[in-house]
Amino acid sequence: MGFLRLWGVLIISNKYPVEYDLSPLTIRPQSVELSAAGKSAKIDTSKMEDMSVEEITMRANQVTDESLESTRRMLQMAEESKETGTKTMEMLDQQGEQLKRVEQGMDQINKDMKAAEKNLTDLSKCCGLCVCPCDRVRSIENDGRYKRTWGTGSDNASIEGGEGGVVSSQPTGARNGQAAGPVSSSGGPYIKRITNDAREDEMEENLDQVGSIIGNLKSMALDMGNEIDKQNKTVDRIIDKADMNKARIDEANQRANKLL
Repeated sequence: MGFLRLWGVLIISNKYPVEYDLSPLTIRPQSVELSAAGKSAKIDTSKMEDMSVEEITMRANQVTDESLESTRRMLQMAEESKETGTKTMEMLDQQGEQLKRVEQGMDQINKDMKAAEKNLTDLSKCCGLCVCPCDRVRSIENDGRYKRTWGTGSDNASIEGGEGGVVSSQPTGARNGQAAGPVSSSGGPYIKRITNDAREDEMEENLDQVGSIIGNLKSMALDMGNEIDKQNKTVDRIIDKADMNKARIDEANQRANKLL
């Protein structure tokens, strides 16, 4: 049988309507959201006036426990991110040292090629060959690309000094500002206390540590960006020096083959 409530009349069938005065009755069911196994049910608190003191206390304790676990997870993820950033910085430093050694190798090859070209010039004189006063070695060293690649020595020094200044000054100031910023600027709690117990104290401490770690992560990001920019410039210099060394080696081979 179907039930239909219409204007205070409860009709059980089409033949025998029975009238009930339902206007003074109000039904306010409490909505309970069932969660997964092992977790407490979530009570709808849209109407707090309908909840008893025990229910409000239970809900406050539940929310406090969930919030505490959330801050613990936040702190754990922040510490993992900080550890990853530290390892990344160490790898970038090692990569920078390797690139520095590669560039030094390119410089040593350039010096060796100067000596080799000088020996080829002396050898050609000993063999009685006519040597043009405008030697090609001198023309290569006077080439604009050669000067841009190696310069006079002051360019490299200024680059190294500039990199050192950027890495040492800018992130240090940001790190100090971030380390002192959240602690001094907040001046109060991160959360609104409800239970006012040790759980909320731990939440405050966790959030304070998370804020400090985030400041350190920002400083690490600045350091990484500066280090990557520096290494990109080093890679570009290595490529240019490798191309110039290859050109000098090819030219030296041609001169040696002529002497043979």
